[in-house]
Amino acid sequence: QVQLVESGGGLVQAGGTLRLSCGDSGRTSNNYTMGWVRRPLGKEREFVAAISWNGGSRYYTDSVKGRFTISRDNAKSTVYLQMNNLKPEDSGVYYCAAQDRWPPSVHDMGYWGKGTLVTVSS
Repeated sequence: QVQLVESGGGLVQAGGTLRLSCGDSGRTSNNYTMGWVRRPLGKEREFVAAISWNGGSRYYTDSVKGRFTISRDNAKSTVYLQMNNLKPEDSGVYYCAAQDRWPPSVHDMGYWGKGTLVTVSS
Protein backbone atom coordinates (compact mmCIF):
# COMPACT_ATOMS: atom_id res chain seq x y z
CA GLN A 1 0.00 0.00 0.00
CA VAL A 2 1.22 3.49 -0.86
CA GLN A 3 2.00 5.45 2.31
CA LEU A 4 3.28 8.94 1.66
CA VAL A 5 5.14 11.16 4.13
CA GLU A 6 6.30 14.65 3.24
CA SER A 7 9.18 16.58 4.76
CA GLY A 8 11.24 19.67 4.08
CA GLY A 9 8.75 22.45 4.59
CA GLY A 10 9.54 25.52 6.64
CA LEU A 11 9.87 29.28 6.74
CA VAL A 12 12.01 30.98 4.14
CA GLN A 13 12.44 34.50 2.83
CA ALA A 14 11.36 35.48 -0.65
CA GLY A 15 14.02 34.47 -3.14
CA GLY A 16 15.09 31.55 -1.01
CA THR A 17 15.03 27.83 -1.68
CA LEU A 18 13.50 24.71 -0.16
CA ARG A 19 13.53 21.07 -1.16
CA LEU A 20 10.55 18.97 -0.29
CA SER A 21 10.78 15.20 -0.06
CA CYS A 22 8.06 12.60 -0.19
CA GLY A 23 8.86 9.09 0.91
CA ASP A 24 6.67 6.07 0.37
CA SER A 25 7.11 3.83 3.39
CA GLY A 26 5.08 1.15 1.64
CA ARG A 27 7.57 1.20 -1.24
CA THR A 28 4.82 0.46 -3.75
CA SER A 29 4.60 3.77 -5.62
CA ASN A 30 7.44 3.21 -8.08
CA ASN A 31 4.96 2.56 -10.90
CA TYR A 32 2.76 5.51 -10.03
CA THR A 33 2.56 9.05 -11.26
CA MET A 34 3.63 11.25 -8.35
CA GLY A 35 2.61 14.83 -7.82
CA TRP A 36 2.76 17.82 -5.53
CA VAL A 37 -0.42 19.71 -4.78
CA ARG A 38 -0.54 22.83 -2.63
CA ARG A 39 -3.32 24.54 -0.75
CA PRO A 40 -2.67 28.21 -0.06
CA LEU A 41 -4.34 29.53 3.08
CA GLY A 42 -8.01 30.10 2.38
CA LYS A 43 -7.78 29.00 -1.23
CA GLU A 44 -8.45 25.93 -3.32
CA ARG A 45 -5.95 23.20 -4.01
CA GLU A 46 -3.58 23.80 -6.89
CA PHE A 47 -1.66 21.17 -8.80
CA VAL A 48 1.97 22.27 -8.72
CA ALA A 49 4.00 19.54 -10.42
CA ALA A 50 3.89 15.88 -11.39
CA ILE A 51 6.24 13.23 -12.72
CA SER A 52 5.50 9.98 -14.49
CA TRP A 53 6.60 6.66 -13.05
CA ASN A 54 9.90 6.60 -14.96
CA GLY A 55 10.53 10.33 -14.96
CA GLY A 56 9.94 10.55 -18.69
CA SER A 57 7.11 13.05 -18.42
CA ARG A 58 6.76 16.04 -16.15
CA TYR A 59 4.12 18.65 -15.56
CA TYR A 60 4.37 22.08 -13.96
CA THR A 61 1.74 24.69 -13.37
CA ASP A 62 2.61 27.92 -15.16
CA SER A 63 3.36 29.90 -12.01
CA VAL A 64 6.27 27.63 -11.00
CA LYS A 65 7.84 26.89 -14.38
CA GLY A 66 11.53 27.72 -14.36
CA ARG A 67 11.62 27.86 -10.55
CA PHE A 68 10.50 24.41 -9.37
CA THR A 69 11.87 21.01 -10.38
CA ILE A 70 10.25 17.68 -9.62
CA SER A 71 12.34 14.51 -9.59
CA ARG A 72 12.16 11.00 -8.24
CA ASP A 73 14.46 8.25 -7.07
CA ASN A 74 12.61 4.96 -7.41
CA ALA A 75 15.41 3.08 -5.65
CA LYS A 76 14.52 5.12 -2.57
CA SER A 77 10.79 5.37 -3.32
CA THR A 78 11.14 9.11 -2.91
CA VAL A 79 9.96 12.13 -4.87
CA TYR A 80 11.47 15.58 -4.54
CA LEU A 81 10.36 19.11 -5.27
CA GLN A 82 13.20 21.58 -5.56
CA MET A 83 11.81 25.07 -5.11
CA ASN A 84 13.99 28.03 -6.06
CA ASN A 85 13.33 31.76 -6.07
CA LEU A 86 10.37 31.29 -3.77
CA LYS A 87 7.66 33.93 -3.64
CA PRO A 88 5.13 34.73 -0.92
CA GLU A 89 2.37 33.38 -3.15
CA ASP A 90 4.08 29.97 -3.03
CA SER A 91 3.10 29.69 0.64
CA GLY A 92 0.73 26.93 1.62
CA VAL A 93 0.49 23.31 2.66
CA TYR A 94 2.18 21.08 0.12
CA TYR A 95 0.81 17.59 -0.31
CA CYS A 96 2.44 14.65 -2.03
CA ALA A 97 0.04 12.48 -3.98
CA ALA A 98 0.04 9.42 -6.23
CA GLN A 99 -2.10 8.06 -9.02
CA ASP A 100 -1.83 5.05 -11.29
CA ARG A 101 -2.01 6.84 -14.66
CA TRP A 102 -0.82 9.80 -16.73
CA PRO A 103 -1.70 12.62 -17.25
CA PRO A 104 -1.92 13.86 -13.66
CA SER A 105 -5.15 15.08 -12.15
CA VAL A 106 -5.98 16.18 -8.63
CA HIS A 107 -9.22 14.24 -8.88
CA ASP A 108 -7.45 11.02 -9.89
CA MET A 109 -4.89 11.08 -7.11
CA GLY A 110 -5.75 8.09 -4.96
CA TYR A 111 -3.09 8.44 -2.28
CA TRP A 112 -2.17 11.51 -0.26
CA GLY A 113 0.33 12.47 2.38
CA LYS A 114 -0.59 14.68 5.33
CA GLY A 115 1.23 17.69 3.97
CA THR A 116 4.09 19.95 4.91
CA LEU A 117 3.79 23.70 5.46
CA VAL A 118 5.78 26.15 3.36
CA THR A 119 5.81 29.79 4.40
CA VAL A 120 7.56 32.39 2.30
CA SER A 121 7.98 35.78 3.90
CA SER A 122 8.27 38.97 1.91
